[in-house]
Amino acid sequence: MHTVQTSRFGRQNWWILIIFGLIGQIAWSVENMYFNLFVFETIDSNLEVVTLMVQLSGIAATVTTLIAGTLSDKAGNRRSFIAYGYIIWGVTVALFGFISTENMAALFHTTPDKALTIALVFVVVGDCIMTLFGSTANDAAFNAWVTDNTQERFRGKVEGVLSVLPLVAMLIVAGGFGMLVEGIGYQALFCALGGVITVCGVAGVFTIKDSPSLQRKGTLKDIVYGFKPSVVKKNVPLYLTFAIIGIYGIACQIFMPYMIIYMKTYLHFEVLDYSIVFGLAIALGAVLNVVFGGLTDKVDKAKLLYVAAGVLAFGLAGMYFSHFDNKIVTMVVFGLFGFVMITGYILVAALSGALVRDYTPEDNAGKLQGVRMIFSVLLPMLIGPMIGNAINKAANIPLVNAGADAMTTQYIPAPGIFLAGAIVALLLFAVIPVLVKYRAKKEENNEIENEL
Repeated sequence: MHTVQTSRFGRQNWWILIIFGLIGQIAWSVENMYFNLFVFETIDSNLEVVTLMVQLSGIAATVTTLIAGTLSDKAGNRRSFIAYGYIIWGVTVALFGFISTENMAALFHTTPDKALTIALVFVVVGDCIMTLFGSTANDAAFNAWVTDNTQERFRGKVEGVLSVLPLVAMLIVAGGFGMLVEGIGYQALFCALGGVITVCGVAGVFTIKDSPSLQRKGTLKDIVYGFKPSVVKKNVPLYLTFAIIGIYGIACQIFMPYMIIYMKTYLHFEVLDYSIVFGLAIALGAVLNVVFGGLTDKVDKAKLLYVAAGVLAFGLAGMYFSHFDNKIVTMVVFGLFGFVMITGYILVAALSGALVRDYTPEDNAGKLQGVRMIFSVLLPMLIGPMIGNAINKAANIPLVNAGADAMTTQYIPAPGIFLAGAIVALLLFAVIPVLVKYRAKKEENNEIENEL
């Protein structure tokens, strides 16, 4: 077994982690939240399309990470996959803003109805292409790079920072991007974001260094490495943690793709309204988790998952009931329970992420990134939106002020998506005890080995 790079993470690695982690999470947040809103508002107010985008993107992300993670192991190189992946990722994000029914009609010289169909095809395919490069750079290579350069004794601290970055990204995207859309429009916004991602990739060419312990290993056959029964049997705690991540992910994907649309259409929040509510909830949740982040290295991470899962479920249940006739009351109560939900959301992510890195064999970090993606992306993004949209469709709450010629099939997100998320989150209590048992057994074995 190889040693990791140093006994500490190091200042330069912290900068790389924060910059590339944050820019990557901003890109993912825009894709997961604002691409959905972009399609809903500018192309077709159809939640079926939003659901399909999320599902196909999940498939693309998982397949890409399986292949790219194995290739980064085989090449013994994370740096090139991260840097050049970010460069191309940024270009694809910028191009997405040019997709519109009008542009498709002009480009293909066709009727508005056919242009709409072409535009929808382009947004779905374009989303998958962006995901291909994003997953190569971020999900496969960047995640493996973090594992390469961390040790178990300070991994919880690193993971705590990583888990806050998606929330900081959500804060920036949900608040600031809404105002930017109103000011400069989607096209300029996507071009600007794409430029930032590309510049980040160019900087990575000169700043990112791979761990000295990273070596070329494996072949393309290693794509199936993580699915071998022998590997699963040898790493039971790792796969139990994957199961926890899968359940948590499904709970979140039931409501997350529709949340901004829900706030705008069902709760009738203006951009400033949901920016304040969402922003304060995320900011407070992030601060609270940074405070508790250091504790994850001092207490049993698996046992702390009980608290995290309970907080997440409680927050989601509260959000289900947070809609009143008075908008100010709705903003306050929804924001309060949103803060509770966000706190649980980050804490579960931080704890499970740290546990995954604890249990991931150092020599096979790249091979297992694809397996992680199946539980963290594929299953949640296939199953979660399916449940969420089924609830939305069953509720059939009509889109208000959709115009005289609006299709009768148009509907908006319903409060039930939060209750369903809470119920699925409670399923974590069926898996956590098994993980706690295995973790206790591992510690007992370690104590025996130390005594010997």
